[in-house]
Amino acid sequence: MRLLSSLIALLILFNNTAIAQHQHQSGDGYADSVNRGLIAKDTMKSSPKRVAMETIGNTHIHIEYGSPGVKGRMIWGGLVAYDQVWATGAHNATTVDFSTQVTIGGKKIPKGKYALFTIPGRDEWTLIINTKSQQHLADEYNQAEDMVRVKVKPVKTNKITQRLTYRVEKIDKEAAITIEWEYLKLVLPVKVS
Repeated sequence: MRLLSSLIALLILFNNTAIAQHQHQSGDGYADSVNRGLIAKDTMKSSPKRVAMETIGNTHIHIEYGSPGVKGRMIWGGLVAYDQVWATGAHNATTVDFSTQVTIGGKKIPKGKYALFTIPGRDEWTLIINTKSQQHLADEYNQAEDMVRVKVKPVKTNKITQRLTYRVEKIDKEAAITIEWEYLKLVLPVKVS
């Protein structure tokens, strides 16, 4: 009987933990519903705060960002200028927190919390990991505080992503931070421990 009670307690604990992780990981339900087409017209005026996270190997990657919507606007070369540093989200700089040392673009990045910026280009983007995690948009951005800059090619998608969405995904044995918005996707490879 004691064994059965212990198993039931473990199952309840596991279930509650899984629910909490799913809720934390899925971010804002509104933005997810808009992206899936469950909400036909995006009428939210704000850019909700969202979270993307995953543990791959021994490394937990945690991203926090503001999620603006397309809402019929011209995004690339319009709302988001080409060839200028972008906070890659709304309100504050997007942050990425690594629980262990990682390698990005051949450079070792110590565990810690960083800002993630981009410089959008028509054919190539620069993804930036910057040491100053607490910044309002790119107002205080300083290139001298960059840890690493990586060039990536944007990929056109067939399906629109109405709300800016980050994901942390496992690709082979490594991690990748993906950024999707409008008809564009970027992938930043991250070597984990």
